Amino acid sequence: MQMWVFGYGSLLWNPGFDFVEKRLARLSGYRRNFCMRSIHHRGTPAAPGLVLALDAANAAICDGLAFRIATKDEAQVLVYLRERELVSSAYYEKTVRLDLPEGGQLEALAYVIDQTNDQYCQGLSLEEQARIIATARGGRGDNSEYLFKTVEQMEKLSIQDADLQWLAQNVRARLAEKGRGASPGVSHG
Repeated sequence: MQMWVFGYGSLLWNPGFDFVEKRLARLSGYRRNFCMRSIHHRGTPAAPGLVLALDAANAAICDGLAFRIATKDEAQVLVYLRERELVSSAYYEKTVRLDLPEGGQLEALAYVIDQTNDQYCQGLSLEEQARIIATARGGRGDNSEYLFKTVEQMEKLSIQDADLQWLAQNVRARLAEKGRGASPGVSHG
């Protein structure tokens, strides 16, 4: 059986691994949500940022990409993903069933938020999310860069997410008000 990986956030624009095929795919029963406090990549323990997670929710859907991994690369990709995604215990690895737009389904590996973990922060208002994202910075850079690159790639893929669009506009306005503008080196389109 072929290994597939489901991307819904930074994997959309920075998978970091080789793949032989990518397809649009939909995961039911989960939503893409800024519900994980980032204490490593986009924030610090003292000033956590926010990153996207798959958050279980009834009647929710999450559109993203399914990446097919060559058999010869499966073990290496799995090691890479575990080092990247399981840096803290906030995510867990799960095999999920994805629906394909042209019909049919496939199983893929996904990283899902552990709703019992301390980094889980369900229920933040969009205003609060924007405030955090506009100011947080971690080992991989500004939290706003993560948001902007994710929204930019989603637009290229025609994946709609009104909350993320609103967040990107609001965070850009907050950064402009501070006179910072966008972070150096960040591509916005």
